[in-house]
Amino acid sequence: MALDPGIGYKVTATVVESRGTCSAGHKAGDTFEISCHNPGGLCGFFYHFIFPDLQTFQFGGNLPWWDGDTIRVQCADTSNLVTLELHRESR
Repeated sequence: MALDPGIGYKVTATVVESRGTCSAGHKAGDTFEISCHNPGGLCGFFYHFIFPDLQTFQFGGNLPWWDGDTIRVQCADTSNLVTLELHRESR
């Protein structure tokens, strides 16, 4: 695994909802760091799905429907849906 060089904002992920069975074992209340260099234990499908938003978010960008330094992202597996809240803060 690549070493996280610590660039951009620090991003913390919190599982706010989990429906069904997450193949990576994530459950509501789990919290972990995530970045463009660190998948934080997400399965490859979820990480790949959110990577463009994560990249924009980690490096200070915003999209029109984002408000502030917290966003929500969801797994593409709607049968086993996991919702994450990502929060960014200065390092």
